[in-house]
Amino acid sequence: MNALRQEKAIIGKIAWALCVGFVFAWAAFNILLLGWIVLASFRKGSSVFTRPLALPESLDFANYINAWATSSLGVGFFNSVLLVVIASGSTILLASPAAYALSRSRVRAAGPITTLFAVGLGIPIQIIIVPLFVLMNAISTAAYRIIGWWDSRISLYLLYVATSLPFAVFLLTGFFRSLPTELEEAAALDGASPWQVYSKIMWPLARPGVSTGLMLTGLGLWNETLLALVFITEDSKSTLPRALLGLYGTMQYTANWGGLFAGIVIVVVPMIILYAVLGKRLVEGMTLGAGK
Repeated sequence: MNALRQEKAIIGKIAWALCVGFVFAWAAFNILLLGWIVLASFRKGSSVFTRPLALPESLDFANYINAWATSSLGVGFFNSVLLVVIASGSTILLASPAAYALSRSRVRAAGPITTLFAVGLGIPIQIIIVPLFVLMNAISTAAYRIIGWWDSRISLYLLYVATSLPFAVFLLTGFFRSLPTELEEAAALDGASPWQVYSKIMWPLARPGVSTGLMLTGLGLWNETLLALVFITEDSKSTLPRALLGLYGTMQYTANWGGLFAGIVIVVVPMIILYAVLGKRLVEGMTLGAGK
């Protein structure tokens, strides 16, 4: 028995070492790839592919200036920031009270409703893209008929909120369930209403989970491309990923691959900076929600 236990312990240590080694190797690969993309963004012409490991001759930001101006990356950056901030905030504001109600409700339907939100996470957006297009077309047509105006970014905002709600509700429901109920019971005995209990007691306690949901939602929306391609038709209203695709088409014909890599850096770096600044809170929020 001792020999068998030792053998299992050795196998477990080897498996753990292999997993750790794989994680470090994958992280190193991504860091090196990011570094190569940043260096390639300062190079000119097709030398990126003819001499891929060569260093740039100088740190000339001309590629960034051309990428920013050529394919409306500046406009796309503004639209992406606007949509991501408003849609992420709206999603969390809607998901948080819904998640709290589901986590504390004693109605039998609360469990199936939570499961329904979890099922929504597994529905690929590609499957429902046609019904969504028909729905948004009907909404925009009705808006034109009633008020004579509609903006395709509003359609994209509504879709961002709708498609982000299942994940946000599911995440926050688990987090609210992990919070103690003693403070709620004490507040109820003191005459506090359910809304006062939620807004003044549970909301402050849930800030780590809310921050985590907000950051994960924002990261997902920042990289979203399919909905922007389908529902945005004007360059002045395009998001950053859509503008990057336009930049790819432009740089493909001019062979300015350094400019394309500059556009990739513009898209990727803000999220890396955000994660570097708030990554600790993100991990803490996920750990608190899972560990209590």
